[in-house]
Amino acid sequence: MQGAESLIRTLVAAGIDTCFANPGTSEIHVVAALDRIPEMRSMLALFEGVVTGAADGYARMAERPACTLLHLGPGLANGIANLHNASRAHVPIVNLVGQHATYHLQHDTPLTSDIEAIARPYSKWLRTSRSPAEVGCDAAEAVIAARTAPGQIATLVVPADVSWSEGGSIAAIPALPVPPPPDQRTVEH
Repeated sequence: MQGAESLIRTLVAAGIDTCFANPGTSEIHVVAALDRIPEMRSMLALFEGVVTGAADGYARMAERPACTLLHLGPGLANGIANLHNASRAHVPIVNLVGQHATYHLQHDTPLTSDIEAIARPYSKWLRTSRSPAEVGCDAAEAVIAARTAPGQIATLVVPADVSWSEGGSIAAIPALPVPPPPDQRTVEH
């Protein structure tokens, strides 16, 4: 199984069924997996700010994590304003960001950027997948992180070669965290 398919199938197994996306060529294998897996609904938006804003609103209404798919560092940067809002409001979002193939990064092409540095201020959990064998487990951990009370953004950077390479598997989903009830004294106050 390709890494991209294990990524999406793991998200579905964890209860995420909607992905708001503005992908580019680096994410094409994730897009193909979204197309092949009918349990995941993909919503294309023409601007990254719409992607992150829609994911924020969806997660607030559905009371469960939404998913985004953004193109490299510039795509993430275009959606950062709504990720800031979602982060401040403790909205659970699994934020997928594509990356060039790992062996291509050495060429420092025009769209190359430090994605983790861009994502860090708005992500309570942040990881770059290193192999197709790990991306499913990384996705499961991202969902757990996003669902950890009071809710947060978990950003998973997925290099293109991790997506297209074989060796992925659907990760087992541990018990999802249940948010604690509000303190009764706070409610009464």
